[in-house]
Amino acid sequence: MTVAIDTDQITDVLSRPYAQELIASRIPARVAYTALDGTPRVVPVNYHWNGSAVVMCSAPKSAKVAALRANPRVAITIDSEPMPPRMLLLRGSASVEIVDGVPDVFLKAARRRTPDEYWDAWVGGLPALYSQMAVITVTPDWVKLIDFENNAPKAEEDLAREAAPEQMSWLTPIVRRQAQQ
Repeated sequence: MTVAIDTDQITDVLSRPYAQELIASRIPARVAYTALDGTPRVVPVNYHWNGSAVVMCSAPKSAKVAALRANPRVAITIDSEPMPPRMLLLRGSASVEIVDGVPDVFLKAARRRTPDEYWDAWVGGLPALYSQMAVITVTPDWVKLIDFENNAPKAEEDLAREAAPEQMSWLTPIVRRQAQQ
């Protein structure tokens, strides 16, 4: 599958404040992929953003690694809980590299979410658990940021245009801005 990549658009979206806020947050990424049996899967993962790619790690013999080797296309979301919701959506192809030991990128990814009181004991046990790890790197070839201030999913924007304004006040600025364009 060939994917047309608009690197300027990707760079623009990923440099926006809400995108940066989501990337830097403690929120796990949710990675969707196709399992070897053809069924869809989605898993929450710790990740590290290296400035151009989402990097995550896994056990080399995990089902996720086997599936990504067979079909590397993934979709990733990093989203917020409070209202209005903010969603960073990414798509790309995953590359998998098996490395010896516990890579630093795994520790960087885990550090954001692991409480201080558990960190030392957890890190101390990793070498016994992982003699090798799979480093999974996804360089986005498509991105979208939905923040409900500057944009919303198209279906909601269309509904807001048709609804009574008082019922859709949270989308009104978006609809007004698009009507002026």
